Amino acid sequence: MAGEAGGRQMKVIGLAGWSGAGKTTLLTRVIPHFIRQELRISVIKHAHHSFDVDVPGKDSWVHRQSGAEEVLVSSANRWALMRELRGVPEPRLPELLKKMSPVDLVVVEGFKSEPHRKIEVYRKANGKPPLFPDDPAIAGIATDAALETALPVVQLDDIPAVAAMMWQFAIPLEEVLAACVRPADIP
Repeated sequence: MAGEAGGRQMKVIGLAGWSGAGKTTLLTRVIPHFIRQELRISVIKHAHHSFDVDVPGKDSWVHRQSGAEEVLVSSANRWALMRELRGVPEPRLPELLKKMSPVDLVVVEGFKSEPHRKIEVYRKANGKPPLFPDDPAIAGIATDAALETALPVVQLDDIPAVAAMMWQFAIPLEEVLAACVRPADIP
C-alpha cells in the first residue's frame, strides 16, 4: 500500500487543465525525464466517461459482464485489477491514492475538484479560460501563453522546467490525504 518509496517519502502532484490542453502529452514527456533522474513515477488518471481496459469477448471481460465485482488478470509481464462500481459512488482521490504502491511521485491527472496541489496545463489555442484564478490549489502553470499572475510560470515545451516545478510543488502523501478530508468523511 501507499507509504515510503525506497526510504523516501511518497509525494503527490496534480496536473489540471481543460480537455485538449495537453496534459497527457506533457506527462508522456515528463515521465521519462523523471526516470532518467532515477525516480519512480505512478499516475492516477481521471476519466470523465465510461472506459474499458479489457477486450470485449476475452475471459476477463466475460467475467465482468457476468457480474463479477472484481477481476484480476495476471501474466508474466503485468497484472491488472478491475473493479466494477455497479452503482456505488466513484471513489474519491484519497481512496485511490491509498491503493497505490509506494513510489517517489504520483502524478494525478484530472480530479480538478479535489483540493490537492496542482500544476495547471494551459494552452492558449484551447480557447478556455485559465483555472488558476478560481483554484487556490494551483501552485504553478505550464503554458504556451503570456499570463498575468504571481504564480510561477514555465513554458509548456520546457520539460526540465516543468518537471522541476512538479517536483518542487509535490507534497507528501499524508498532507494530500489530510487536505482532501471533507466534513462528511469524518466519522
